[in-house]
Amino acid sequence: MTGKWSPGSWRDRPIQQVPEYPDPQALARVEATLETYPPLVFAGEARRLRSQLAKVAAGQAFLLQGGDCAESFAEFHPNNIRDTFRVLLQMAVVMTFGAACPVLKVGRMAGQFAKPRSAPMEAKDGVELPSYRGDIVNGIEFAADRRVPDPERLLRAYNQAAATLNLLRAFAQGGFADLQKVHQWNLEFVADSPQGARYEELGTRIDEALAFMRACGINSDTVPQVSETDFYTSHEALLLPYEQALTRVDSLTGTWYDCSAHFLWIGDRTRQLDGAHVEFLRGVENPIGLKCGPSLDPDDLLRLIEALNPDNDPGRLTLIARMGAEQVEGRLPPLVRAVRQAGFEVVWSCDPMHGNTIKSSTGFKTRPFDRILAEVEGFFAVHRAEGTHAGGIHIEMTGQEVTECTGGAQAINDERLADRYHTHCDPRLNASQALELAFLIAARLKEERDGAAGRAVAAQ
Repeated sequence: MTGKWSPGSWRDRPIQQVPEYPDPQALARVEATLETYPPLVFAGEARRLRSQLAKVAAGQAFLLQGGDCAESFAEFHPNNIRDTFRVLLQMAVVMTFGAACPVLKVGRMAGQFAKPRSAPMEAKDGVELPSYRGDIVNGIEFAADRRVPDPERLLRAYNQAAATLNLLRAFAQGGFADLQKVHQWNLEFVADSPQGARYEELGTRIDEALAFMRACGINSDTVPQVSETDFYTSHEALLLPYEQALTRVDSLTGTWYDCSAHFLWIGDRTRQLDGAHVEFLRGVENPIGLKCGPSLDPDDLLRLIEALNPDNDPGRLTLIARMGAEQVEGRLPPLVRAVRQAGFEVVWSCDPMHGNTIKSSTGFKTRPFDRILAEVEGFFAVHRAEGTHAGGIHIEMTGQEVTECTGGAQAINDERLADRYHTHCDPRLNASQALELAFLIAARLKEERDGAAGRAVAAQ
């Protein structure tokens, strides 16, 4: 992994999860067009996120990363973007206020269009077609003409990502994120739930704190952080022709950045050390993530870290554990221990979604909420036992009132999954379930902080 890197050097490596385009010349023309388009994000923004992630690695902040499983062209609507952003704000304020801990907000938005698949083909009623790989590649409809990979979809994905980013920037910096509007963030269908009531109570306490701050002369005029927030975007860097086409040289530093998003990650299916995805992401300066599943060997992880973060920069690499509730306390400790003993500075984040997917009795793919909570609890328990920092959460969620994950305070059962099962790929938490998870994380972060303070006092 020490050879000369270029944005296209990945093309000489073996690659997984790649669609087969019937017209390579058409794909090349689309790539050439994308290369002339403006960057979606800027190198300076990615550098700022990287510096903030260094604080997470040091145990001084927490990473909240969430959004759609797979963004779709059909559900592209400003209200959907707004409501997902709103729920992420709610989750962040619950964790920040409950644990007195800064929270970095990173959306799986404005680029999460491509999806890895467990099999290249899908069969229904004796008919076999190429698998749906996300709207950036082909259509979800089970029809031969819709499943053909179409390079023109890359351009549509770029345009949708640009419009989504424009709206997210307006929400983050234009007053929507003002803490004085904390009660207005509560979605109507959540407000009547137990989590909505807890959130409203917390909002009242925040109002009281803000009133005290105003009396001391601290308000949105004197402290901009009261009325605006940093918000970053991320997606899995899966479709490498799209990623390469949006990779640019930063005019200030002369280094390469993938300007399709602030943060990119490598999936559990594409983390081969000699593979194309590792080769591509090792050369860009964005903060990056690596999904770590139960099959990952500690020695292989150390080699991947050396390839992806050779300078051991604490804001560069986030390790996203996705073990499953039943395996997290057995499979995660050897990885955490190996990384700690090797002296690597990383962010440890928990993906409690992908290892807990099952098929319901009614035939729907779902994720039991109690298993999601159990994996988060196990993740924190492992880091508490190893003396390391549980640094983040990585979830698939939406602001829509979906019924895709069973359980939670709403007690969604298998029979209710059909009520509002709208995902284009994997099941997502709805706003009420996401808030319930945020309250649990806030409690665990507070325990971590109190434990650290107690150890500091005992050491004096």
